[in-house]
Amino acid sequence: MNFVEIAGTRLEMQSIAGSAGLAPLVFLHEGLGSVSLWTQRGRNWPQAVCQATGRAGLVYSRRGYGQSDPVTDVRGAGRLAPDYMHREAWEVLPALLASQGLNHPVLLGHSDGASIALLHASRHPASAVIVMAPHLMVEDIAVQAIGEATAAFESGGLREKLARHHADVDSAFWQWNDVWLSPGFRSFDIRPDCRRISAPLLAIQGLGDEYGSMAQLDELALAAPQTVQLRLPDCGHSPQRDQPDRTLEAVAAFLRPLP
Repeated sequence: MNFVEIAGTRLEMQSIAGSAGLAPLVFLHEGLGSVSLWTQRGRNWPQAVCQATGRAGLVYSRRGYGQSDPVTDVRGAGRLAPDYMHREAWEVLPALLASQGLNHPVLLGHSDGASIALLHASRHPASAVIVMAPHLMVEDIAVQAIGEATAAFESGGLREKLARHHADVDSAFWQWNDVWLSPGFRSFDIRPDCRRISAPLLAIQGLGDEYGSMAQLDELALAAPQTVQLRLPDCGHSPQRDQPDRTLEAVAAFLRPLP
């Protein structure tokens, strides 16, 4: 396990070896994710992607997730603001990439991480962007699903499951849950930002996504016409878990012709 300090915050980080002649992959996790949560059913998905594409990789846990520093007073003074993804994309991620000497990376994000990837690429250079289940705007379906996650965390088995992956499970859960269910977050909308993305873009979403409808991909294609879409049947919110082989094939095929 490695750590890097960004603006006084210690972040958990994992590096994956690959070709120095290809743009590296940077993996951006979902709202309850972490470095370890990319590994499911004994399979390290970032490692599999790097092996299939020959590229190096960087995986990290955002503040409050995994083994990274927790958020102090997460339900009080440390509560996330509605622009938390913008700040991650435009402040934390550029500093992290600079610390590792990475330029023009391939950004691969899931859910919140997908939105962060899009926001970063709207202002910073990227060789390509791959998003899985992105959030361009807030839908009622997402709010309902997150409300159900609240109940599962408080009285179901979700807290115990997440505790295996987060040093401070309450910091990880409540920073995500509280901001998504806050009135101020209902106006979250990054469609104007997506219009400024010039990098090649692959968007993947499951037809059974419980956190978003296909309107997310429709709006992304309108904002960024270069978007290549993949809509997966028999797949929920996490293509890399529900359809790992099909998703890996799509990512490898998309990146293969890129310089």
